[in-house]
Order: sequence, then C-alpha cells, then structure tokens
Amino acid sequence: MNLNLERPLAIFDLETTGTNVTKDRIVEISILKVEPNGEETSFTRRVNPEMDIPKETSEIHGIYQADIENEKTFKELAKEVAEFIGNADLAGFNSNKFDIPVLMEEFLRADYNFDMHDRRFVDVQNIFHKMEQRTLVAAYKFYCEKDLTNAHSAEADVIATYEVLKAQVARYDELENDINFLSTFSKQGNNEVIDFAGRIAKNKQGEIIYNFGKHKNKTVEFVANNEPGYYGWFLNSDFPLYTKRVLKEEMDRIKKNREEQKEINKQKEEQRLNAKLDALKNKFGK
Repeated sequence: MNLNLERPLAIFDLETTGTNVTKDRIVEISILKVEPNGEETSFTRRVNPEMDIPKETSEIHGIYQADIENEKTFKELAKEVAEFIGNADLAGFNSNKFDIPVLMEEFLRADYNFDMHDRRFVDVQNIFHKMEQRTLVAAYKFYCEKDLTNAHSAEADVIATYEVLKAQVARYDELENDINFLSTFSKQGNNEVIDFAGRIAKNKQGEIIYNFGKHKNKTVEFVANNEPGYYGWFLNSDFPLYTKRVLKEEMDRIKKNREEQKEINKQKEEQRLNAKLDALKNKFGK
C-alpha cells in the first residue's frame, strides 16, 4: 500500500557518537524521501562528528573513527541535508525524542536556519508502543514477517521503519492513512510538546508551559512574572539548543506583549488626563 501524503515524507535515522542529545554528534544520516505519488529517493552520508566515537558506541553501529576522519562535518553538509528534506514532514523510529532533537542541535551548531514550523512529525516507535510494546527488530518481524539482519545500520533501519509504518497503517483500522492523524497519534502525553526534548509544551488552552520540574504545567509567562531568574538559569543549563530557542521565542513574545500593553496603558492614561483637563477647561471656561 501507499501512504496518503499531502506533501513529501522524509523518513530518517541517525547514527551518533552516543545518546546525549545536547552533547553527542551525528556520524551517519540516512533519509528516505517519499513523494505523494509514491516515488522514493534516498540520501545517506557519513559525517565527521569532530569528536571521538566511543569504542562501545562503534561496536553497536559499526562506524569507527577511521571510517569518518575524511568525511565532511555536519556544518559542511547542512545545506545539502536541508535541501534534500525540503518541505517534507518528518518520520522515524523514536524520532520525536532523539533523532529530531539531535538533528536540530546540529543545524543550530552549524548556524543553519532549518525551519521546523508547519511540519508534521510521525514517530513510528510511539505508534508501535501504543499498539504492541516492542522494539524495531520485533516490529519488523511482527508487521513485515522479515528479519532485520543489519540493525543499527542507518540505511537498513530507515527502510525497515518505512515498511513498518506502511504495515501499521494497513493492519489497524483505527489508524487513518493520513499524516495529520499519524502525527497526532504518535505523540505522547496530554500536552503538545513543541521543543522535541519534552521540556517546553503547549497546554489545551494553547498556552506555552514548562513541561518538567518544579514549574511543570505552569505557563512560561507566569514563571517569568513570579520567578524571573528561572529563565536565566534555564539558558545557562545543559538543555538542547533548540529547546532554548523555543523558550527564547516565547520570552520575546511575552516581552513584546508587555511593551505593547505598557504603550496601551500609557495612551489610556494620556487620554484620561486629557479628558480631565478638558473637563476642567469647560468648567472654568478656559
């Protein structure tokens, strides 16, 4: 079957130096881009992470330091990666929690403005966990009746992820063949996460809130009014760059609204004083 797509869908997978979103780097990226008409194109690149790959990590994905020493850095590849993805929606296996945040960290380090607005994100792992509670290897076996013999190869994983997603849509009547539905269904939690790392979210009222710690479920604006130092602590702590950018955008919006409200209040006060002055003039005939 073919997925019902309104625009391209980029299914991607990353192999990295580790699992720390803020510190580890990409060593391989593979993208399978599916067009609405079903046409498929692929993109796979090894990446020089500009840091050492731990031996235990190399033993998992099979990419060693010698394999990437002469490869381009992500900064050198950023434009090529972004142009291949284009305006596509994004999908992957555990992509909402790991691959997308890591990719955004790399774009931000490279000072490349990769626009994430107006994209849908389908996390095949979340769909799988909601339906069957297993891993990618088991998912491939369960849905596609095939053995994933080359697991932890980015290209093999991304192809398996795409096949699993199509099989999931075909298998479950409650899964609509629609990216909007799949994107919503594959999200976790009651709040809509907007920074991928799960630190900043949007509540049911559409307000931007902190989604962790002592201020969980409190709006950013409320915390800014009652504990203004919290924002500075957040920016100086070990949170992903994209999370910090999302928070900064919200704080900039709050600051702008404050300034606009201040100007409105100033104008109202001027109007009140002018009205009072006019009343006095009328009263005394001056």
